[in-house]
Formats: sequence, structure tokens, C-alpha cells
Amino acid sequence: MVSGLLFGGVYSLMAIGLTLIFGVMRVVNFAHGDLMVWAMYLAWLGATRFGVDPYVGFVGAAAILFVAGFVIQRQLVDRIVDAPHEMQILLMLGVALVLENTALVAFGPEPQRVRTPLTQAAVWLGPVFLDVGRLVTFLVAIALTAALWLFLYRSDLGRQMRAVADNGYGAHVIGTDVRHVSAVAFAVGAACVGAAGALVAPLLPFQPPTGLQLSVTSFNIVIIGGMGSVLGAFVGGLIVSVAESLGAVFLNPSMKELVSFALLVVILLVRPAGIFGRRAI
Repeated sequence: MVSGLLFGGVYSLMAIGLTLIFGVMRVVNFAHGDLMVWAMYLAWLGATRFGVDPYVGFVGAAAILFVAGFVIQRQLVDRIVDAPHEMQILLMLGVALVLENTALVAFGPEPQRVRTPLTQAAVWLGPVFLDVGRLVTFLVAIALTAALWLFLYRSDLGRQMRAVADNGYGAHVIGTDVRHVSAVAFAVGAACVGAAGALVAPLLPFQPPTGLQLSVTSFNIVIIGGMGSVLGAFVGGLIVSVAESLGAVFLNPSMKELVSFALLVVILLVRPAGIFGRRAI
């Protein structure tokens, strides 16, 4: 259970990136998991080619994904923001396919994993045996989540993002550059998943098709927490991670996704909008 809770920090950061994009733009990013896979490969390249530890290299991965997200939003997503949802879905699925197949050509189909001394170390904390790699990943993910919260609630740009999420037309009327704010929101969401991908690369094997599983997990977390709610994404990530960990222990490791989806069904029956479901972020 503790191991699942520690892994939940990455789940939360991953889901916050997705819910931020949806909250501001009302666009579902089906390429979210594939962006995360690219961050994993960036961490792998940094570790194998340049000797950069992923717990340091996540900064570079987040920066690269920020730029990539900004370009994707400005050149592609911005053109279909006001289009029917079907066109938005087709575009983002197309972006996901391009990212996955480009990774397949560039890196091959073999699973990869980043090796770091921290993942092979462990400490005792009272009666609990902790994986140092997971502990560091959790602490960094929590710190990044706190920094993002401060950005959203204490900076002018963060307040503009929340205003656009609440009422895009109203934000435009009072002088907010909605197009620029949307591009930055998409870029920040991509940076979140970039950091999450680099941090989780030492913990999980990955290959190009892994993006689909990560996207599905992200959607599950965001729906459980409430679409568009950053707090919901954070709490949902912790809940889903612990649920999957318990499912792997008491049922079967191959059934952990089933446990998280069963949890999704139960929560939606009780709270159809999710735990913290609301419009604004």
C-alpha cells in the first residue's frame, strides 16, 4: 500500500497535466500518454548517452515537452478549438499515432528501462520498507505539484488560466489573450507529463505502445477526481495508485487495471461528476 501511495505522486502529476489542458481548452488530449513515453525515452537517452540521472534529467524532459506542447497547440490544436468534438478527437488521435510510430521507428519495439542506483536502494522507516527510487520520485512529484498550485493561484498567468477555464468569453472581454493562455496551458500540461515520464522511467519498463495504457490511466484518474479539477487529479492519482497496488497484492498483478476501473464505476455511481467535479480549475 505504501509503495502504491509513493507511486501515486507520479500518477497525480500525470493526471494534473491532462486536467489542466481540458480545464482551460475543453480539448481531450488523447496524445497525453504518448507524450509521456517520449519523456521516458528522453530520460533514457540522457542516462545512456550523457550519464544524466533521470532524477536530474526530468528538468530537461519537462522543458522539451513544454516547447513541444506549445508548438502542437499553436500549429494544430488551436485550429480546431471551436470545431466539433469529433474533429478534436480525430486530430488528437492522429497526433498520438504519429508520436507512437515515430518512437517505434526511432527506438524500436524492445522494452527499455533506465538504470539508476536509487532504484536499487532501500531504507527502513519504522516498520515500513521503502524503495528509495519511489520515495524520491514521490517527493519530487509532490514538490512539482505544489509549485504548479502556486503558479495557478499566485501568478497572473495562472489566474488568467483559471479565468479562461471558468469562462473563456468573459476572460476575453476583460482583455485576456485567450489564445496565448491556451497555448501556455497546453505547454504546462505537456511539461507536467514530461516530468512525470522522466521520473517514472527508472521504475517501469516502457516501449512505444505504453502510451495507450498511460493515456487510459490518466483518463481514469481525471474522471474519478472530476474533469477540470487540479485537486481532483491529485487526489484521484493517489487513490488509483493505492487501489492498483492493493489489487496487485490481493488479487493478481495483471488485474490491477480492473480494480481501478471498478473503482471508477463505483465513484461515478455515487458522484457522477467525480469527487471534485466542477467547471473551474
